[in-house]
Order: sequence, then structure tokens, then C-alpha cells
Amino acid sequence: MPAPSLPTARVIQVDTRGAIILEEESPETRDSRGIYFPNHIEPVSHIAVDVGGSLAKVVYFTRSPEPPASPSIAATRGSSSTPEPFTPRSNSPSAELPTSSSPSSSNIRHNGALTPLVLDSQNYAEGFTLSTEMLRDTMLRRTSQHFPGGSLNFERFETDNIHECVEFIQSLIERSAKVNDVSIEDMRKSVKIMATGGGAHKFYELFKDTLCVEVRREDEMECLIEGLKFITLIPDEAYYFSDELIQSVSHPLPSASAQPSLLPPTRSNGILERPLERPGPNPPKFAVTFESNPTFQLPCLLVNIGSGVSIIKVDEDGQFERVSGTSLGGGTLWGLLSLLTPATSFDEMLKLSEQGDNATVDMLVGDIYGQDYSKLGLKSTMIASSFGKVFKKGKGKGTFSPEDISKSLLYAVSNNIGQIAYMNAEKYNLERIYFGGCFIRGHAATITTLSYAIRFWSKGTKRALFLRHEGFLGSIGAWIKNIGPESS
Repeated sequence: MPAPSLPTARVIQVDTRGAIILEEESPETRDSRGIYFPNHIEPVSHIAVDVGGSLAKVVYFTRSPEPPASPSIAATRGSSSTPEPFTPRSNSPSAELPTSSSPSSSNIRHNGALTPLVLDSQNYAEGFTLSTEMLRDTMLRRTSQHFPGGSLNFERFETDNIHECVEFIQSLIERSAKVNDVSIEDMRKSVKIMATGGGAHKFYELFKDTLCVEVRREDEMECLIEGLKFITLIPDEAYYFSDELIQSVSHPLPSASAQPSLLPPTRSNGILERPLERPGPNPPKFAVTFESNPTFQLPCLLVNIGSGVSIIKVDEDGQFERVSGTSLGGGTLWGLLSLLTPATSFDEMLKLSEQGDNATVDMLVGDIYGQDYSKLGLKSTMIASSFGKVFKKGKGKGTFSPEDISKSLLYAVSNNIGQIAYMNAEKYNLERIYFGGCFIRGHAATITTLSYAIRFWSKGTKRALFLRHEGFLGSIGAWIKNIGPESS
């Protein structure tokens, strides 16, 4: 009896009840930890790929009755204590980082396998008559595979090494065929690549010809918004920094402590000895605050920071428009620091910036006035001119450390993006401002700079919101798009 042909994808809904974000495996995965859905049952065999100018992001779903790693529930709730409060987990951002933002073959995570639709006996019943033996075999295999529970997995690769991304997907398909005991041909018929980003067009033939699977190209902006709408419904995904935390990291007090930026402002009889510059009413505790009972709220502004920056206004009815942007984004920071420092990867650059002091490179308000400029509300520690101390007429060029240069440039790019984001939020009267994109990477200095810019310019009336999977909005959106009916 000839084997039945595979059915086309049906309408599948992701069951997000009880969804939990898994504990990270290493500092490299702090922005790409898996999401476990304990109640989701239906098979999902497609793979989403968002290929940008710098990074390619992959999202796929695998089945498992238990989470691959113990979920860090406590770490996702924030804390009023001081140890490492400003990362989306309790892991310190100054921990050892990898030397490359693209996972090598030795550290790529192999999280289970895809489930081919050929194992779904209901699909057979819709169009095929099976023998008793084949039906029994199919049901046994379906029972072993279609237990409730599964994980949404995340991987990223440098776009310059796009072949590594293709090889990863190829190995995932081959491993899935072996695990599910189906032929590689049947597995390929089940798999569909949902591609978005500029690389969906540039590398279309590479994906299609190498993987021998169907490749669908999806609109980049639409995928970003769909990804945002879905991911913000996951408990503890969205978070923001308290005013005290923003202040302590962006303007740390001089201290003999090894890590003065981790300490909150000291108190005397319950009163801050160092008041906030732009305090909001009833500021939250000294902590990262997570949205544990999330509801996606519209309208909002999405600031997606990739190689460049796109600023997207989302209306109450879900309609969206790209209203602004800038070419000075993550690619700018990456490129300039590649020229100015010995760092060879984005993670190395972020690590350098954590150890730097921008005051040796930047001209501050205090360098000009010798004190605060109180009339304008400018503290002496505020940056008046990025890289303003690099050249002094008649004194030649100074010598500056890679760490200080990295910190200065990180602040320059982040401050610029923060101010543009605020101006657009003010123009369109939007209170919720989400920041996404792989530029952020869960990095404390980046988050505090963007947060501080929004709080400062809005005089405490607006707040920056961040996402633990900030760099995967496009690929999540592409993955979600195949959950619904295929458009004509």
C-alpha cells in the first residue's frame, strides 16, 4: 500500500497557559532561553528564520513532557535586594562571555526534535483509509510523541556565517527524522521555513536548494508586530528598571566597592541622600520589575534596534506604521568598535564597555561648568559631548583604553536612540515604549541608558519597557504566522 501524502498545515493555536521562561544555560543564552508550554499538544514542524544585516535568528518548537532545564521562577520575579538586580536573571552581566555572538558547533544547543505532521493520525483520517496495522503503528508513535508540553527554542548566528545557520537547520531536520523514525523525504515535506528580514530575499535560494523544503517569505514589519503581540503575553517576559536602579547604574556614586554600580543610593531615616533627577510619582523598589500577569496593551511604540533602528507606531486596532528610525544602531556600534578596539565580537565589545569609564573620553557638564548646571537641571556627570576629550588643540591625541572607548560609544548610540524614541512617543502621545532587537542583549548599561533617556526627557511620565527575547521578535512573528491560516 503506497504511503499517504502529507497533509497541508492546519490552523494551530499555541496554548500558552502556564508558560514559563527556562533558566539560561550560560551568559550567551541570557536573551535566548527557551519558553516551555506545558499544555500545548498539537505538532508544529515549521522553523522561523529572521535574517538581518548582522544576525540571523532561528525559532523552532520541540516536544518534551518536562522542561529541558529547571525554570528559574524566583529569578523572574525581580527582587528588592541588591545582588545583580539589573539583569533579566540573577546572572551578573559581567560574568564570562563567549568570544563570539554566533554559536559554534561545540556549543549549539540540541533541544529535542521537530514533530512531523505525518505522525498526526487525525490528518490521516481526513483523507486516507489506513490498514489496522498501519493505524495501530501510527497511534503508538503519536502517543509517544504527542504528550502535552514542548519548548520554543531560540538560536542566533552571524549573517556573515549564514551557512552555519543553514547547517544547523539541516542537522535539526535530519535529527528530527531519525528521532521520529520517518524518512528524511517525509520529514522535509513536513518542514516549512518561515523566513523574514532582508535575508529572506537575499538567501531564499540558499535555504530552498540546500534544505530541500518549502520556504515562505513574510513581511518584516508585520512579523515584528506579531512577535511583540505574542511574546508580551508570556509571564515575566516584559520588564522595566526602577528609577533607583536606573540612577545607580547610570550615575554611580564614587565608592571603594569593587562594584559600586550595583549598590542603591544610601538612605538616612528613609530619605535618599542623593535624590533622583527626574523622579516619577511613587517610584518602584530598587529592582527589575517583571510583568507577571501580562496583557498586551495598545497603542504602543516599538523601537527595534538591529543593525539600524526602526520605530513603529502600533494603533489600538493593531494597525502599524513605521514612523521613524535612524541608521545609527547596533551595526554602527559594532562597526566603529571593530575599528577602535581589539574586540572581534559584539559580546566582547559589551564586556569591554562594562569595565570602562566614559568620563575619560566624554566631555561632561562638570568639565565645562565645574559643577551642576542647576538652572537647566543638568548634573555635572551628564555627557555634554561624546568623545569630547579625545582631541585637544595643541596637545595632540591622547591615549584611551578600549574599555573607555567602548563605554563612551555605547552611551552615544544608546542616548541617541533613546531621545529619538522619546520624541516619537511624545509626538504620537504614546505611553508604552517597547525596545527590541539584538543590540540590547540584556546588557545593563544599554538598558539603563535607554531607560534613563526616556525618564529624563519625559520628566518621569513615560517608561521604557524591555523584553527577555528582545532580539527574536521578527522570527517569533514569522513562527506565529504559520499558526494561523495561510494567506492567499
